[in-house]
Amino acid sequence: MKAKVNGRVRELAEGATVATVVALLGTPPSGVAVALDGEVVPRAAWDSTAVPEGGAVEVLTAVQGG
Repeated sequence: MKAKVNGRVRELAEGATVATVVALLGTPPSGVAVALDGEVVPRAAWDSTAVPEGGAVEVLTAVQGG
């Protein structure tokens, strides 16, 4: 199935979850926020939240700066 991840269309396995997408991107385990179709997904729900066909996932990481 296809979904948009951080603005780029990607092919994902059927039944892919938010946790699957985060792992696919290799993001760090902390300082990460995820939105699915414009709605923030709590970390506790990542494993159980399926990404729908054509869904839009935004994975954001916190960056320190000065």
